[in-house]
Amino acid sequence: QVQLVESGGGLVQAGGSLRLSCAASGRTFSTYAIGWFRQAPGMEREFVAAIGRPSPFTAYAATDYEKSMAGRFTISRDNAKNAAYLQMTSLKLEDTAVYYCAAATSLGRTTLAYPYWGQGTQVTVSS
Repeated sequence: QVQLVESGGGLVQAGGSLRLSCAASGRTFSTYAIGWFRQAPGMEREFVAAIGRPSPFTAYAATDYEKSMAGRFTISRDNAKNAAYLQMTSLKLEDTAVYYCAAATSLGRTTLAYPYWGQGTQVTVSS
């Protein structure tokens, strides 16, 4: 089991950047894929990006992005720090949402694929 805590959210102007962090407890962080999701008011929770478990030989970890966010958002992980990150640039008003990180044994794009969730961090983009 893994526990997740997000941080780094806040208020930012359109066009600005934010870096979200996801801190994980436990010594098995590297065995989990990490996903980022977001939920705007009145909307369903949607997939943002995910990063897979690193290869034990090359440390390479596969990534996946929602098409509309690829190129603006970058997901990464630091297994030595038990952390994952979501670097967000060129933020738009429609990026305003609560952002959640989640953990699963394999990469996925649906909320059902992730059994472990953080409490979320609010990102508000202003004009």
